[in-house]
Amino acid sequence: MSGVDGMDGMGGMSMPVGDVTPEIVLVIGAVVVLVVALFAPRSAQRWCAGLAVATVGVAGVASVAMLGGSQTTTFFDTYAADDTAVWAKLVVLAVTAVVVVLSVEWFATDARGGEYHTLLLLSALGAVVLAGAADLMALLLGVLLSSATGYVLAAFHRSDARSGEAGIKYYLLGALTNGAMVYGAVLLFGLGATTTLPGLREALPGADPVALVAATGLVVLGLAFKLGAVPAHAWVADVADGAPAPSAAFLTVTPKVGALVALARLAGTLPEAAVGWRPLVAVLAAATMTLGNLAALGQDDVRRLLGWSAVSQSGYGLMAVVALGRSELAVPSLVFFLAAYAAANLAAFGVVVELRGRRDRASYAGLATARPVLAAVLVLALLSLVGIPPLAGFAAKVALFGAAVDAGYTWLAVLAVANTVVSLAYYLRVIAPAYLEPLPAPVPVLGRWAYAGTLVAAVAVVALGIAAEPLLGGAGGARLLPG
Repeated sequence: MSGVDGMDGMGGMSMPVGDVTPEIVLVIGAVVVLVVALFAPRSAQRWCAGLAVATVGVAGVASVAMLGGSQTTTFFDTYAADDTAVWAKLVVLAVTAVVVVLSVEWFATDARGGEYHTLLLLSALGAVVLAGAADLMALLLGVLLSSATGYVLAAFHRSDARSGEAGIKYYLLGALTNGAMVYGAVLLFGLGATTTLPGLREALPGADPVALVAATGLVVLGLAFKLGAVPAHAWVADVADGAPAPSAAFLTVTPKVGALVALARLAGTLPEAAVGWRPLVAVLAAATMTLGNLAALGQDDVRRLLGWSAVSQSGYGLMAVVALGRSELAVPSLVFFLAAYAAANLAAFGVVVELRGRRDRASYAGLATARPVLAAVLVLALLSLVGIPPLAGFAAKVALFGAAVDAGYTWLAVLAVANTVVSLAYYLRVIAPAYLEPLPAPVPVLGRWAYAGTLVAAVAVVALGIAAEPLLGGAGGARLLPG
């Protein structure tokens, strides 16, 4: 790629600006949207959404052009330029575009609607940086940027007590875990005398094992917070319930994409004999999926149910990390799972947005009669989260289960199958009233933009399922560096 090369021909020892074109586009786009939001009259604030979508579109085109590239690090081994990072960028950008569309009518009467889209772009940038981070400093930058913007997105409805509670819980847990992560990164730097992941991979095998385990645990805690995984999962249900519904859709997906890839990169860096990270991640995966599913069983609030569902999905995603280095399915299943989960979760929250954020499960009774298309989208989304063929979630879970078995963690795959069966029970508690109970009252909807965004996500759920085999094959060449 063209750019400013510091040291040609030395792999990661260079600074080609072309490798970070999507990130640059997001920064410029966020600044432009902010300026328009600050100085344009209120009647022109609606243009901010269009500018945000245009920004995401340009960044997406730039990302597609990077697929099949050098599969190496750049900027002196601090940033990954591999296909895994590119696929993660595409998922984050697609999610951001759909959420912008879902947000148009939701924030139509909010004078701060323009600033909201700036926050979305900057939060997406944080997730993108997380996915590409090959250096502890870049990792911290991604986490902090994603977190700082996420707190505001969660608490954006200042006059709503639920939104304020969601924001403060998200912030307090984030402050604790992010602080721990910074301390863990400092310890890793002290042990390895470098912050780059390739450098740490070479230096850490001779490090003090006790200090290494402590440092790893602190960094994993910070990434578990972004993932919404045990033991830092408590914010997810509150944010899903209290944040503005478009924000909830965004915050239950994009941080997860960046954090899961970042955790996979970190795992590839650590000496397995000294740290034993594989059984640790397996235990986290088992605890996360089980707790999320059991907690969702008793929920009558659909938004909290989707929040606990998001926790359980993090547990499934962690199975791909467990299989790293032992299964050829590990990286493709990771990438495809992120895309499949993002589409299904967006579709489910899209229905919630179009239904003006309704929470009570009983209020979904008769939805198939009043709004048959929305009811069908909800069914597609929830069944994909379960893993019913031929939807995207089915192929994603089959790939994840196969990777876990290949890695010698058959018990984890069996537990995941059992959890999948449990999840069907609480999803059916939402689906059944929509089709089997009478319509108690009219069902008002938000508007055409939210409806369009919901349909786009639903189409993605079906399309990803149909095209699962070629997409998994296309992601087969993706690598996680250091390799």
